[in-house]
Amino acid sequence: MLERIISASSNEGDLIADFFCGSGTTAAVAEKLGRKWIATDLGKFAIHTTRKRVIGVQRQLKAEGKNYRAFEILNLGRYERSHYIGVNPNLREEQQQEQLRQKEADFLALILKAYQAEPVSGFACFQGKRAGRLVAIGPVNLPISRLFVEEIVLECRKQRLSRVDLLGFEFEMGLFPNVLDDARAKGIDIAPKYIPADVFDKRAVDKHQVVFHDVAYIEATAILQGTSVSIQLTDFSVFYSQDSITFAEANLTASKKAGSRIVVDNGQIVKLNKNNRGQISQEILTQHWTDWIDYWAVDFNYESKRELIRVPIEPTSQGTLEGLESGQLPLATYEERWTGDYIFENEWQSFRTRRDRSLELTTVAHDLSPGRRKIAVKVVDIFGNDTMTILDVAI
Repeated sequence: MLERIISASSNEGDLIADFFCGSGTTAAVAEKLGRKWIATDLGKFAIHTTRKRVIGVQRQLKAEGKNYRAFEILNLGRYERSHYIGVNPNLREEQQQEQLRQKEADFLALILKAYQAEPVSGFACFQGKRAGRLVAIGPVNLPISRLFVEEIVLECRKQRLSRVDLLGFEFEMGLFPNVLDDARAKGIDIAPKYIPADVFDKRAVDKHQVVFHDVAYIEATAILQGTSVSIQLTDFSVFYSQDSITFAEANLTASKKAGSRIVVDNGQIVKLNKNNRGQISQEILTQHWTDWIDYWAVDFNYESKRELIRVPIEPTSQGTLEGLESGQLPLATYEERWTGDYIFENEWQSFRTRRDRSLELTTVAHDLSPGRRKIAVKVVDIFGNDTMTILDVAI
């Protein structure tokens, strides 16, 4: 249907936009028909599904000897998070500070409610407590750094505390697993978890539907043959724990009907089945670490492309009073600034589809110029969470 709509309403080379792209059907059809396209969605899994689908179209076009184009995935802002740190610039300094303190308090209360933790006081690093574990919440606008974790460890040792849940939107690159191992050596169990975008959905928070996923770790090895390099994915460690098998079994037992339920318990995905006689059986769906992986990709020269943004600067002379009197409109001028991040470019990728569940674990060899370079490896798991690690390789 979309193929007929796009064919009837546009010509080759025209621009097609779908601002709620879902599974990416519009983008895939537009690519097949030679149209330019823009696809957006607030859901990260929608973007991930669309990415795989368009790559599939590219591979099909290549196999047919037809032209295909590259595409970019862009994050256009952290709007919900920015809302919690923005203050009214028209207020006096003390009023701005008071507004900022209130916004920070509201933010912490929101995260604690979504995490179903109770607030605590009297600590420097901890804001809540849940199931016998203290809760530390990272900054809304910055990644959690090594220094942040070291301060948690220091307070734990002073207060003789041993179990901490660490919640953050982002974590500093290369932070794990070394920092966690250092903390464990000191008798402190730190469980890092991602704060999902769902925390800003009031309905999801009220219904206790927000899931804080555990941070995963990637192990990869560079295989060198002269100036040729290939990357082998050797491990993907994840310890998700969203539910309890005991709790799920109790719910199934209470039900009068036969049925099944998928549970993520103790780092494994388990399917519980209840038959007509009320007997419950378990089937572990994650037999191997590769079962957690849906997609992985490699950028063989990660720091080659900086992430730049355009920001407005002072108006030009046409924006002066004399310019306005002469009927000229003020011209906004912009300059490019580096965000401090780099753009990940998918130079190689392997992923699963519904029809093909196989996954390549070693990339094709890439010829690189001699010297040191950083190679980025990104993994997207079956829940849509992405994790990245950096390999420092000397060619």
